[in-house]
Amino acid sequence: MTRFSSFRDFDWVLLGFVSLLSLVSVLEIRSATAMTKFHGFDHKQIGFLAIGMVLMFIMSLIDYHRLVDVAYAAVGVSLAALVAVLVIGTKHLGARRWIKFPGGVHFQPSEWVKLVLIVALARYFWGLAGRDLTWRDVAKAFAMVCVPMLLVLKQPDLGTALTYLPVLVMGLFLGGIRLKQVAILVVTFAVLGGIGWNTGKLLKPYQKQRLTSFMNPDDDPKGSGYQIRQSLIAVGSGGVWGKGTNRGTQTQGDFLPIPYTDFIFAALCEEHGFIGALGVLLLYFMILMRLIQNAQTASDLPGTFIIMGIVAVIVFQIAVNIGMVLGLMPVTGIPLPLLSYGGSSVLFTFLALGIVMNIRMRRFVN
Repeated sequence: MTRFSSFRDFDWVLLGFVSLLSLVSVLEIRSATAMTKFHGFDHKQIGFLAIGMVLMFIMSLIDYHRLVDVAYAAVGVSLAALVAVLVIGTKHLGARRWIKFPGGVHFQPSEWVKLVLIVALARYFWGLAGRDLTWRDVAKAFAMVCVPMLLVLKQPDLGTALTYLPVLVMGLFLGGIRLKQVAILVVTFAVLGGIGWNTGKLLKPYQKQRLTSFMNPDDDPKGSGYQIRQSLIAVGSGGVWGKGTNRGTQTQGDFLPIPYTDFIFAALCEEHGFIGALGVLLLYFMILMRLIQNAQTASDLPGTFIIMGIVAVIVFQIAVNIGMVLGLMPVTGIPLPLLSYGGSSVLFTFLALGIVMNIRMRRFVN
């Protein structure tokens, strides 16, 4: 494949939608942090986006089949990194999620494990193609995802751990899991989840409180329900057209918590109203449609599996974050892809998009 054909087959339309959403991100972060101690985070976000763009182009030129070949080894390295976090990781606000390197660089392995799992499961289910999944096959897939998930929960980082689940669900669905197996799994995990919840072995008390406070935020308006209440006020006060940039009382008045990360969609709704929110959702829809189109035109099963795994993660993050902002889901700290501030989330998304571009550019290669 020539360099010319690579750039010719690059999905420039997808890149255009992504770039537009990234621009919205920078502008909204600038507005949300203009009168706070976090002023200037928009400049850092521009840096993350620039690095992400470079990594995306680099990743698009590396044959994704090489990634598939080393997927299992990468899972082993990922597990070692997650164990290292628990042993020598840097602790901040009660959580041990980062490994600190010389020069003040912090590395969060849990964010990159998502990408490793997507590729590893693509390779795993590719090897099973053409036959029905047995319970042993299902158990191996669960082990591949649940072991790193439990290590991340141990940090603790509930939000990131939950993002591993859609990768597994999509893999099982595309791998051909039968309806009877799905029913048995749902009943089994419902029972185990209930036992784990009641015994307190799975989640810490504050995590359980975060998972239930969204249902009745008025029960503790100044405590566990504070974030949901302020988010709903911000969204509702935006109306149809919004209050305008830098004019959000909840956002600029510092009532809305962390409006540049977890609750950036609430800040957007307050400042730009229903129309602004609809525009962002339309951008997400167009991005997802382009991704699915690329999955349909992939030259082989691993390519399709990888792109659909990426789609599953992005859809899950969008649904959970916006559901959290609207008081329909618990506050889990899951960022909104390409909109929330944060280096790890931005770089993961662009690396994932780089693999998508890679698969697209090789769709006519035997």
